Amino acid sequence: MPSIVSLQLPHHHLFSDYIPRTHLQKTTSRRQNRGRFATAPPRTSISSNADTLDSKCSLTFLAPLEAVLFDIDGTLCDSEPLHYDAFHEMLQEVGFNGGVPITKEFFIEKISGRHNEDLCGILFPDWDLQRSRKFLDDKEALFRRLASEELKPVNGLRKLLKWIEERGLKRAAVTNASRSNAELLISMLGLSDYFKTVVLANECDRPKPSPDPYLKALQALGLSHKHAFVFEDSVSGIKAGLAAGMPVVGLALRNPEKKLAEAGATFIIKDFDDPKLWMALEELEGKAEVTTATT
Repeated sequence: MPSIVSLQLPHHHLFSDYIPRTHLQKTTSRRQNRGRFATAPPRTSISSNADTLDSKCSLTFLAPLEAVLFDIDGTLCDSEPLHYDAFHEMLQEVGFNGGVPITKEFFIEKISGRHNEDLCGILFPDWDLQRSRKFLDDKEALFRRLASEELKPVNGLRKLLKWIEERGLKRAAVTNASRSNAELLISMLGLSDYFKTVVLANECDRPKPSPDPYLKALQALGLSHKHAFVFEDSVSGIKAGLAAGMPVVGLALRNPEKKLAEAGATFIIKDFDDPKLWMALEELEGKAEVTTATT
């Protein structure tokens, strides 16, 4: 089975409101639970000053930039609260932790960004593998139901994707998610034509935090790690990008900035509208122009 796949996805207008909204059971309680999963507040000490660009935030060493790689869940779209809702509901139903609901902190520490095969052992060490996989398959089905009515792109995504496209940069989406989830999210975001290269961890030897998915993406794009960088929102994703030799811009939409920084993120942004990101891209572009003019 090949490691690199070009997903054949339905076509939709970018970020269009084409999915009819339906009422799912327990929607009200899910939204109440989600209040515990509010967007993480920015921390100036880590997240940045709009007036100056810290040297640690520079990407100029990548010039000329050739590619940008993206995680999907929690990076292209604000999907983490939906995963939390699905786990919160289903784990309680099976009596996990004595029926005590999981917390946001538990979700971030033990679940977020991890591959389902790893979660089998983390969440259900006493279950047989078949039962664990069935639970996680059912959880993903519930997630897709929730996503079909509530999924939203991360702020500033349209602007960033346009910037990448206008400069002729290559791009890839790299995910620990299942094929069904990846297909749904990319399709709903209207990005079927935008991402010609989509790497699924299920079709690599090892998932994130191993570098394998990002190395496969670079191989598919025909590029060196020396002229590409990654956007990631999870600790495992950041570790994977770094292990593949690329700098990683951490997206602290939901996960704590401190954890992303400790994982080694080159710098951290709150979303794709963050001034820190655009200052870094402007500086990188300027460096590339100077390099071209002197060669």
